Amino acid sequence: MKNPLISIITPTFNSEKFIIEAIQSAQKQTYTNWEMIIVDDCSSDKTVSVISEIAHLDKRIQLFIIEKNSGAGVARNVALSKTTGRFIAFLDSDDLWMPTKLEKQLNYMSKNNLPFTFSFYDCIDEEGKPLNRRVESPRNLSYNQLFYCNYIGNLTAIYDVDYFGKIPISRIRKRQDWSLWLTILKKIKMAQPVPESLAFYRVRQSSISASKLDLLKHNFTVYRTFHGLNLAISLLCMIGFLFTQLIIKPTYIKRLN
Repeated sequence: MKNPLISIITPTFNSEKFIIEAIQSAQKQTYTNWEMIIVDDCSSDKTVSVISEIAHLDKRIQLFIIEKNSGAGVARNVALSKTTGRFIAFLDSDDLWMPTKLEKQLNYMSKNNLPFTFSFYDCIDEEGKPLNRRVESPRNLSYNQLFYCNYIGNLTAIYDVDYFGKIPISRIRKRQDWSLWLTILKKIKMAQPVPESLAFYRVRQSSISASKLDLLKHNFTVYRTFHGLNLAISLLCMIGFLFTQLIIKPTYIKRLN
């Protein structure tokens, strides 16, 4: 690989408070051969005008607008259809990348001949202040491990289109990213993270991660809808999910300082 184009997929919805920082974190990358495909999911605030101003000055950024609110899965699929890069990366509108994220990750993929990678990430609050918490993952992540817990932060993942093709994203309203990683792990069996933090995940009170009840509900939907499991098996899977979430995953969350 020599300087391949990376396509960054960013869905937005009423993101005027955070989208400038997200875009700037892409613009500050030491790896500069990228395009950013932003799809706005019918925002009612100033998100579109904010993005339009930035895109006018940076032609690597393209904005598309959905006329009816349809959810992040639909927005990501629209963005996917517009991409032209060899690699697909994901950056949500309220998250941030460290400046060397793309460069380090692409080098890691090339050196280890990997068609898919992700990385660890640090958590920040709504104002961008560090929460002194780093989320890591197993160094060799299997499909079975991923089945019971989404260890992969959406903002950290990159996959190779030459290897997988463009992978359609589930249209379910929540947890589409988890469904995507499961699809990928079915093909490659094992995934390796870049063993360092390369991004900042913004923990918001209104986010799915802020509501444990919502998290359970949407994970159940993945088992029922995405995997097509019956009610009894889905409930058994939820027991496995709860065990992993409460007992195993906390061992991969590191306190900083």
